[in-house]
Amino acid sequence: MKVDKVLSVKGQDVQRITPDQSIFEAVALLEEHGIGALVVSSDGTTAEGMLSERDIVRAIPHSGDQLLTMPVHELMSSPVTTCTPDDTIAHVMGVMTEKRARHLPVVDNGKLVGLISIGDVVKHRVEELRDETETLRDYIGAR
Repeated sequence: MKVDKVLSVKGQDVQRITPDQSIFEAVALLEEHGIGALVVSSDGTTAEGMLSERDIVRAIPHSGDQLLTMPVHELMSSPVTTCTPDDTIAHVMGVMTEKRARHLPVVDNGKLVGLISIGDVVKHRVEELRDETETLRDYIGAR
């Protein structure tokens, strides 16, 4: 299974924030949409960075009272590891594991077209394995 199949089920809506917006605005977007990460993009079409709940929580001991007024670019993870719609789920799982990334922007010809999470990847990999198991059972049962 490929990433484009996951996006066709999940959708291609990506929540973005600009590098100059505040952490407060980022937290509000995360809460509003019930998500764990935002793509950081100045132009809305390229991924300059990622900002996750984890990035924000880890900054609390170092930033204290100033955290919520800080600009996103001070906490975002960059450079961004991305994937393409043609990448396989197995490949993306490997990249996420190697890079310890929970979210990967999906980029096609330099343009942001979606976002895939570790939850999306695991869900679709489990479905893939279930389908393979059913196919094998049907094959063995037909003998």
